[in-house]
Amino acid sequence: MKIAIIGATGFVGAPILREAVSRGHQVLALTRNAKNIPATGSVAVEKVDVHDTAALAQAIVGYDMVIHAFAPPRSDSMETRIARQAQGTGSIIKAIKQSGVPRLVAVGGAGTAEVAPGVPLMNSYFFPPEYEGGARSTAVIKDLLQSEDVFDWVFISPPNFLEEGPRTGSYRTGKDNLIIELSTGRSHMSTADYAVAMLDEIETPRHHRQRFTVGT
Repeated sequence: MKIAIIGATGFVGAPILREAVSRGHQVLALTRNAKNIPATGSVAVEKVDVHDTAALAQAIVGYDMVIHAFAPPRSDSMETRIARQAQGTGSIIKAIKQSGVPRLVAVGGAGTAEVAPGVPLMNSYFFPPEYEGGARSTAVIKDLLQSEDVFDWVFISPPNFLEEGPRTGSYRTGKDNLIIELSTGRSHMSTADYAVAMLDEIETPRHHRQRFTVGT
């Protein structure tokens, strides 16, 4: 499968790139930091500004799938992160439509996952305020995708704590609920296992134009 990854050098994008390559896919890494990814026989690298819709559309023509792993810098204010994510995601959506790529898989956030029916984590009293900028900006992706019916898409929400760690290949899924480990009460997952869950969905699609949640 030919997969284009937007944000392939990021905290989540890099493990996704490694997982896709390990499974034998042909990958196009689209990034602002092209020098950080060496081109190989299975990885093509292209420096593209996510806000340059025309260049982005041209780069992804002929690909089977686009992975949206773009995220604004964490150092930005919450308002700036929300605005940048809205602009970037809007550009990605336009590029998908112009290029004819049939499916978009987006790296979601835990903030929109529900801790009670109709109550997203980011609106709960125990949600750490220092994570609000990331949660609100990632929620923009979900909001924008939910109005799209031209192409297939999926938004994958991780657990509350997504951290570097080993690849176990084991995970659970939900629909809108935050995945919590019943024995400990923790909601966590390694970025490597998140990448496994994403590639499993890409190779064997089970969700269409919807969000689902993952966790260990």
